[in-house]
Amino acid sequence: MRRKLVAGNWKMNGSLSANGGLLADILAGLGDVTCEVVACPPFPYLAQAQAMLSASPVGLGAQTLSEHPAGAFTGEVGAEMLREFGCRYVLVGHSERRSLFGESDAVVAAKLAAALAVGLVPVLCLGETLAEREAGQTEAVVSRQLQAVLDRVGVAALSGGVLAYEPVWAIGTGLTATPAQAQAVHAHIRACLAAHDAAVAAEVRILYGGSVKPQNAQELFGQQDIDGGLIGGASLVAEDFLAICRAAN
Repeated sequence: MRRKLVAGNWKMNGSLSANGGLLADILAGLGDVTCEVVACPPFPYLAQAQAMLSASPVGLGAQTLSEHPAGAFTGEVGAEMLREFGCRYVLVGHSERRSLFGESDAVVAAKLAAALAVGLVPVLCLGETLAEREAGQTEAVVSRQLQAVLDRVGVAALSGGVLAYEPVWAIGTGLTATPAQAQAVHAHIRACLAAHDAAVAAEVRILYGGSVKPQNAQELFGQQDIDGGLIGGASLVAEDFLAICRAAN
């Protein structure tokens, strides 16, 4: 049985005071939460989050990383730096990184390899745009994105790892894939992995991301191949985030 995971992606939001209140409220409400919980704040707040979460069951994650370990790459953050600040997870290939910052499948694969090299657990994000879905290309797109990573690191490297299906058209739009739509893509992703290694496919956790709310979380998480959620806006409201976590129990 795969233990469910709920990760909060704060994106470019937060302040020292707001973060302190949010994390304190989340920690105070964790008593009846049994799923794994992760918070992914912006880089400047990793030290604050590390201090508040280090003795708690909430894991710390980052939102992206450089494919380079160190060097003359102004503005970039290396995997070892994240690990030194207590990160266990790092998002790789989020749709906003792909669309707004031009990260190609090859760059995403390189970043994932960099995370693995220092023992971070990458959360590999996959997903299609609305135009791609309407053109019937959903499976082809997520297969291509996944295959780029498999070509770089091999399927065994994903053992114990985490993937996230996040339809681009459902991120921050209020639109959500129906549970059946989401399950179909999750099942396809797992089948792609199984074609390479059935054991790895069975243990990899695949999260759903895309306007998950307390109102739809339980039905989404009840699907056979949905192992939790990658939560955006709702992760900034402690009550909503905790309700989503409880739905994953």
